[in-house]
Order: sequence, then C-alpha cells, then structure tokens
Amino acid sequence: MRNSFQRGTAWALGLVLMLGLMAAVAPAQRRNTARAKDIREASRKANDATRVFTQLMGTPDSEIPRDILNRAEAIAIFPGVLQAAFGIGGRGGAGVISRRTASGWSAPAFFKIGGASIGAQIGASRTDYVLLFMNTGAVDSLLQDKVEVGGEAGIVAGPYGRRASASTTPSLDAGILSYSRSKGAYIGAAIRGVVLNQDNDLNRAIYSGKTAGEVLAPGMTMSMSQIPATVRIVPQTLTRYSARRR
Repeated sequence: MRNSFQRGTAWALGLVLMLGLMAAVAPAQRRNTARAKDIREASRKANDATRVFTQLMGTPDSEIPRDILNRAEAIAIFPGVLQAAFGIGGRGGAGVISRRTASGWSAPAFFKIGGASIGAQIGASRTDYVLLFMNTGAVDSLLQDKVEVGGEAGIVAGPYGRRASASTTPSLDAGILSYSRSKGAYIGAAIRGVVLNQDNDLNRAIYSGKTAGEVLAPGMTMSMSQIPATVRIVPQTLTRYSARRR
C-alpha cells in the first residue's frame, strides 16, 4: 500500500510539474508566434513601400525632381492608404519612414497614417502617399508618439516631373512636401488633420524592442549590414535615388 501511495504521489507531482511547465511555455510560444507574424508584416510593408517609390521615380511625368529629393531630410512612404467617404470620410493605412544620416539612409521605422476628410465627396479608393520632410524640425516631430501633419508640421503638394526644380518652386519653404497616386474613383477628397502614429508592434519586433522614435533618433547609427535583412530594401532603394549624406 505504501508503494502504491508513493507511486501515486510521484505521478501527481509529475503532473503538476508538467502542467506548470506547459503554463510557462505557452505564453512564450504565443509571443514568438506574434513576433514572427509582425516580422512577416514588416517585410511585406517594406517591400510594398519600395515598389511604390520605385514606380513613382520611374515615371518621368510624376517623378520627384532629384535636386528636391536630395534636399529631403526624411522620406515617408504609405502604400495603398484606404479612403472611403459619403460626405464625411476617413482614411487609414501604414508605411515606413527613413531619415537621412551621416552614413546614408536610416533603417525604416514603421508608422500608421489616419485622418478624416470633410466636403463634397463620395466613393472609395486607395492612394499611395510619399512625403518628403524638408528640414530637421519636421523630422524631429516624428520622434513623438504621434504627429499631426498640417498641424505641428505644415504640408503642401510637392513639385513633380523632370522639368521642376528646387530653384523654381516656392513650396520648399514648407516642412513637408506631399506626393500621391490615386487608384479607383474618389471625388473631392481633402486631407485635414492627418495623423502619423508610431507602429511600435512592428518596430519592436524588427529592432529588438526599439520604438520608431528610437530608430529615427539623431544619435542612432546603424550601418546597412546592421539593418535587418527583411527591411534593408528600403534604405537601399532610397540610396539608389539620393545618395547624399548629412
């Protein structure tokens, strides 16, 4: 009887230990699964952003003039921002931002974009946005958790096409120049109060816990080889079109 009791006690202890181990392992597995999903999502967004930028720069009638691009201190690319409205509408999407550094372009930080629009409008579409941050003040606003474009940072439509140049346009006094390419039908859309928010689930997954503000901080230095291979395509593409260093 004593042996049976001992065997039963040992079995119960073993079961308790096994259940405890499973309880400890399960959260770690869920975290690893979530991180792997975020890394895949970050890679997809990085590739979508570079595709949009390459297409924009490969179209002579709509490309950003090189002398203007060379003056930019940071570039934001938001592919396929969804716009939907019937009188009062909204928009939302996600993309990447890279700032100019002493060694070229920084690792891309991930952001979300959203906002409302008011006016005579109806329909739905997706629009690709490219924003050039033309001075360090505009770039430094990105270190906040969120920034209202058109609020803290003034924005105007940027000149485009090979015939445009920095010497012939007065719009370069603005903090941000915007470029867009629409797909689908949309009537009378007006951007008001667009907000950029740091997408730190993706940033932390890619950069070992770092936020977008830390990735874009002036003192952050990361060589091309140190940038994760899954998102390295962003600074590599930007360097192909503007290699000026700060």
